[in-house]
Amino acid sequence: MSNVLQYSPLRRLVWMTVALFLSYLAVAMAMPAVAVHVSRTLGMGNVASGLAVGIAFLSTILSRGWAGRLADERGGKSGMFRGLALYGLASLLCLASSLPVLGHGIVSYAVLLAGRLMLGLGESLALVGMLAWSMAMMGPARSGLVMAVFGMGMYGAFAAGGPLGLWLLQDLGFAGLMAICVALPLLGALMLWPLAPAVPAQAGRRPPFAQVLGRIWGPGVVVGLQGIGFAALGAFFPLYFLARGWDGAGYGLTCFGLSFVAVRVLFGSLPDRVGGVPVALVSLLVEAVGQALLWLAPGPEVAMAGALLTGMGCSMVFPAMGLEAVRRVPAHLRGTAIGGFAAFQDLAYGVTGPLAGWIADHFGHAQVFLVGGLAAVLGAAITARLRDAGSSASHCRG
Repeated sequence: MSNVLQYSPLRRLVWMTVALFLSYLAVAMAMPAVAVHVSRTLGMGNVASGLAVGIAFLSTILSRGWAGRLADERGGKSGMFRGLALYGLASLLCLASSLPVLGHGIVSYAVLLAGRLMLGLGESLALVGMLAWSMAMMGPARSGLVMAVFGMGMYGAFAAGGPLGLWLLQDLGFAGLMAICVALPLLGALMLWPLAPAVPAQAGRRPPFAQVLGRIWGPGVVVGLQGIGFAALGAFFPLYFLARGWDGAGYGLTCFGLSFVAVRVLFGSLPDRVGGVPVALVSLLVEAVGQALLWLAPGPEVAMAGALLTGMGCSMVFPAMGLEAVRRVPAHLRGTAIGGFAAFQDLAYGVTGPLAGWIADHFGHAQVFLVGGLAAVLGAAITARLRDAGSSASHCRG
């Protein structure tokens, strides 16, 4: 493992992505398993399931600014290791929620929610820290590539983690699944520990977080609208299949993740070459088509195709709009910008869980994907406005 220190920056980025994949399995395996556990083992409804999935994003939203400032002031490596430690502690708390002494009622559910909140805090620190660390290592000209490659690790984990989490839930129970989720981020930390030292923080004036948000709110709103479709799929695809009596409930995230990673592999450097706005515009329209197929699916095959297209559409929105966001701030504020930008997506994830549960209870699971499709269309419209505004600004400068 010490040979990693001799790697080129690009090979180090790949190594870090592998570590991120293993660590993020703790998040990915838990997402569909938590929804099924709350619904079936604890006997609670869709709203409670959606809340248990989505509440992790509440602490992520509230801590993104702090995580970004920590990355800017102390370097991304420090925040990343703190985040991985919290991954393990959060999974341990979720494991404790399933202990027989707590029963299978409101106390167990409350402890589970506490673990999910801690997981969200860990995700905030880990993701922002790793992105800031890698961008400093690779240089600003390759920021889009960094976000694209890391997305392969994250959503590759979702592709594997969806069915794997449900399989482990069935074979080992919720406690067994959570025990594995405790170990995975520790493995990721061991892989990253001997890697290159933290990049020194850059000096410069650090304005209030609200001022940074004011510079990046346009790309942030777009990535938030994109996230509604993914959050709906992640939280309710298994329940959608179970409600329809279809087989293959765990493979929706696999279809999503495989197409997501394939697009990142083929087109990961595209935002750096052509700009983020045109890439995001096409991507959001593809996501809208995928959500429409999920909404109208007469059978599991069409629903799987919808998940596949949703993954293709979601794939490049975060790096495309993320590149637009970091271009709007100086170098010493990139960590804060990443944190604020990601908070918009977190907000979408956090709100979508319980809202989609309410929609599923009152109108059926399919209508959840109608909302996701409409959100993607709105995101495409806002992206087109950003493109027009950028063209106008260019003409004025000319």
